[in-house]
Amino acid sequence: MLEQLEARHKHFQVRLADSITAFAGSMNFVYIHAVVFAVWMLFLEKDPWPKLTLVVSLEAIFLSTFVMIGQNRSAAFQQAKADHDFVEQEQELKTNTALTREIQVLTKEIHERVLRGAPAEGGEDDR
Repeated sequence: MLEQLEARHKHFQVRLADSITAFAGSMNFVYIHAVVFAVWMLFLEKDPWPKLTLVVSLEAIFLSTFVMIGQNRSAAFQQAKADHDFVEQEQELKTNTALTREIQVLTKEIHERVLRGAPAEGGEDDR
């Protein structure tokens, strides 16, 4: 997972997209746009609607693209993490299975010795 994060930080375009996405998802973005659009509509243009519609539409296209880029990277990261977790869980399962089998063998051996009164290997002098 750390490798994925390091790989992301090495590419300028990825860092730029992350920065834009982070800013566009903040309340500062909303406040700045509210102020800019209010000033534009009230003081700078007599008829702001055609230009405003164009600007907002273009901005929405670009921002949705940045959101999709972020989602794709997030999905790739989650897939890599899921693959890593799967391998770890498989190794854990194999270890637990091996331990369970060993415990079963030892339990059977103890059970047989206790029930049958079999002496321990090497006698009682091995303590």
